Amino acid sequence: MTRKFALALVAIVFAVGCAGPSKLTDKSEQKLAGGNAWGAWQLATRALDKEPGNPRARAAATAAGASIAQEWQRKVHALAQVDSVNAADEVLRLADFRVSAARYATIPVGADWPQEERTLLGAAARYHYQRGVDAANSGRPKKAFAEYADAERYVPGYRDVVKRSDRALGEALTRVALVPFRASSEDAKLGVEVAQAWRDNLLQNLAPPAAPFTRILGDDAIERSMTISELEGLSREQAIRFGRKAGAHRVVWGSIGKIRSSTKMNFFRDMVARRVMVREANGTESSRWVEVPIEVVARVRDVTVGVDYEVIAVKSGVSIAHRHFDRSTSARVVWTSQQLDGDPTSYSLVSETVRVSNPDRVKDVETRWKSVCGDATTLAQVIQARRSAGSSGRYARESLPRFLAGAAFVFLEDLPPAEDLAYAALAQGSAPLRDDLLRLDAIDDVDLGTETSGALSR
Repeated sequence: MTRKFALALVAIVFAVGCAGPSKLTDKSEQKLAGGNAWGAWQLATRALDKEPGNPRARAAATAAGASIAQEWQRKVHALAQVDSVNAADEVLRLADFRVSAARYATIPVGADWPQEERTLLGAAARYHYQRGVDAANSGRPKKAFAEYADAERYVPGYRDVVKRSDRALGEALTRVALVPFRASSEDAKLGVEVAQAWRDNLLQNLAPPAAPFTRILGDDAIERSMTISELEGLSREQAIRFGRKAGAHRVVWGSIGKIRSSTKMNFFRDMVARRVMVREANGTESSRWVEVPIEVVARVRDVTVGVDYEVIAVKSGVSIAHRHFDRSTSARVVWTSQQLDGDPTSYSLVSETVRVSNPDRVKDVETRWKSVCGDATTLAQVIQARRSAGSSGRYARESLPRFLAGAAFVFLEDLPPAEDLAYAALAQGSAPLRDDLLRLDAIDDVDLGTETSGALSR
């Protein structure tokens, strides 16, 4: 494409984009004459956007809209012969178009159209209403609720659909109790804490409209119905009995496996450089590099722990979902027992002099430092963290949220216990259960095989 042609094309596009109402109306009339009603509509409405009071543009929009409506009605008539519900859907779409088009033009329809519209919408509402009644009678309140919603979409307030819909929703709601997991570790509270973390996550992520029928029982409802000994883990049979006692329809019961943990320790021992200012005999100041010994220790703990859970229908004791998965996490703590004086930023792994004169030494020191402390940790950070840690730098469980948030390094003298890291690994692991509950949300118990068919009371 030549430059001259490209410039001409840009000019044409710009001219079309900036066309005034008269030119847009001309183009709209030409489109309609050529059988392109939608193209004519778009051009006419653009003209009206530019000049809302333009009578010729409004007439063009009315003519284009009328042509669109006529074609739409023809399509509805054809569909009504083979699929009246699909035809009713097109009726609703045409109605939406006419409403949205009202700012530009009043879209005319035939004198018989309002009655045809009512007939088709009434037939669709009647179809879904009856399907809702049939679903309710077969013990499928969730399906019934969806069918009643469709009936009301076609005809708001159709017969007693509101009353029936409310009843179906009440029967469809599925209360889920998440009981404390059994933990094989010595820390019996781990199962309680993980279940509580999962419960909190599910309460946030399974609210309507994401899960219209599932309701997670909160901490109060669980703890109010359990003894202290029960909070440390229930058997499957006890979990089912508890679910019945708490008024739950489903109970999530599970166990936490053995915690697998490994710990390794690495040291960095060397001389580091500190820049100091000295006053010369003539009164001037200059900087010098002074070597200072340092020892930094890094401890790394890797933890893997497995969890099994089961979603159980309380009434029948049938398992409707079951999973096992492992979760892993790693914690690294970096510590030095030395309190180094002065500004932490005045320290460097090597002096500028060595950096210039001995690149092999620089490479060796920096490689060993990174292997111990990691790529992103600087000497100044370690010195500053040592001061901030106080005299002990002992681990406290209050530091665990930093690991939960994914912090790679915490400057402490000791590592979190394996049980705490197992909790950190599992606390954010409720996604598989969330997915299972979402999948089950719209399925009635009859279709899950947990109940017998026929009218059921929950």
